[in-house]
Amino acid sequence: MTDVRSDTLSGFAERYGHTALSLWSGPGRVNLIGEHTDYNEGFVLPFAIDRRTFVAMRPRQDSLARVGSSFAPETVEIDLADLRAENVDGWSAYPLGVAWAIGQFTGGSVPTRGFDLYVHSDVPVGAGLSSSAAIESATALALNDLWETDLDRRTLARVGQLAENKAVGAPTGIMDQSASLLGETDAGVFLDCRSLDAEVIGLGFEPAGLAVVVIDTRVSHAHATGGYASRRASCEAGARTLGVEALRDVGIARLDEAREMLDDETFRRVRHVVTEDQRVLDTVRTLREKGADAIGELLVASHVSMRDDFEISVPELDLAVESALGAGAMGARMTGGGFGGAAIALTPIDRVEAVRAAATRAFADASFREPISFTVVPSAGARRED
Repeated sequence: MTDVRSDTLSGFAERYGHTALSLWSGPGRVNLIGEHTDYNEGFVLPFAIDRRTFVAMRPRQDSLARVGSSFAPETVEIDLADLRAENVDGWSAYPLGVAWAIGQFTGGSVPTRGFDLYVHSDVPVGAGLSSSAAIESATALALNDLWETDLDRRTLARVGQLAENKAVGAPTGIMDQSASLLGETDAGVFLDCRSLDAEVIGLGFEPAGLAVVVIDTRVSHAHATGGYASRRASCEAGARTLGVEALRDVGIARLDEAREMLDDETFRRVRHVVTEDQRVLDTVRTLREKGADAIGELLVASHVSMRDDFEISVPELDLAVESALGAGAMGARMTGGGFGGAAIALTPIDRVEAVRAAATRAFADASFREPISFTVVPSAGARRED
């Protein structure tokens, strides 16, 4: 029994005074490539990681929902008959938002069988590894079982997205929830964010002698505020001007035309999305034809595009990427929504410690806060644990 798993069960018992009936978990995710393409109906290639959020739950005989967690002292209570997207806030908006969103997919009203729920996690918060989707996915599976709503995993991904958009107030796409629910061992989830078709793509990192190093800059970000929403608004404005439903429909060949039709900032936002979509397709093809050790340049190009065109990097992320490449990583890029969080470095196993040490030294030399670095392994998606 892992520490996180056992700590979740003991935390539940301490909080509520009785034992949990069942336990579920959902992984965080690393987005290998495809940033800010999801809400533009494009392509992404994330994978679930071996850092997980656990949800312990016990049904109640009334309609009260009680949610608690290891990262907040309060227990939030609400009668499910009164649950609305607009009357939840703070961290509890994630699990309670999922409860509300399930109701939207099952006839419009929230099922009223109550529950006690407790959340504990080793997915770093604010690192761009989607701790939020890990909570949503584990909770969605738990409530799907409790309420016998029989929603499939692709629908549960939509449940999580709706919760994050409406209850949390973050205008995110569906990538994170899809990775957390559909992930498999040593594989990525190649997701078409328009059709929601998902294909499991073997990554082959281990046989290629490669590891993924996460360098958490410890610069926190919040998707519900400013920068993320403004980037999405720019993309939508660009699509309207170009006369397309979404930037997915603007190919590389139209970029010269787009430059003439758009102001400079909007054009650069559009160029990032269009070229990033192509990089996702190129990465999938390269993995199939040449293997994992041939995708490094695509990762680096993705970071440059996010830094220069989409302008969502920060100096700490740029330094993490530069130091990793200098220490022998084959490719590196920031991952997640930007404005902080983590970078990833695809690294030969025998260079992992050198990459981690180089990041620590570089941050110290720049008088930045010391980063936290660790490796992650492409892992299985959300599941019931008992």
